[in-house]
Amino acid sequence: MKNVMSAILCAGLLATSMPVQATAGPGVIERACKQSNRTAANPSLCRCIQRAANRSLNAVERRKVAKWFGDPHQAQVVRQSDRSSDERLWLRYKAFGEQARKSCG
Repeated sequence: MKNVMSAILCAGLLATSMPVQATAGPGVIERACKQSNRTAANPSLCRCIQRAANRSLNAVERRKVAKWFGDPHQAQVVRQSDRSSDERLWLRYKAFGEQARKSCG
C-alpha cells in the first residue's frame, strides 16, 4: 500500500512538470511513474497504476489531479469545496487511489 501510494504521488509530481499536451495523453501516469526513481516504481507497478487511472479518471481529471501533486493545497480546496463538480472529482480521485491500491498491491 505504502509503495503504491508513493508511486502515485511521485507520478503526479512528475506529471506536473510535463507539457499540458503530454499530461492529457494516454500513459502519462505510467511514464511519470517510471521516471520517478523510486525503488517501488517498477515497470509492472507503473503500468498497473496507469490502468487504474484510466479506469477511474478521464484525461481532463488526470491533468487536474496531476497539478495537485505540485500544489497540494489545491487538493484540499477541491476536497472542501461545496461545488458539486468538485465533489464528483474528489470521489473519482478517491476511487482511483482505492483502485490502484487493490489492483497494484
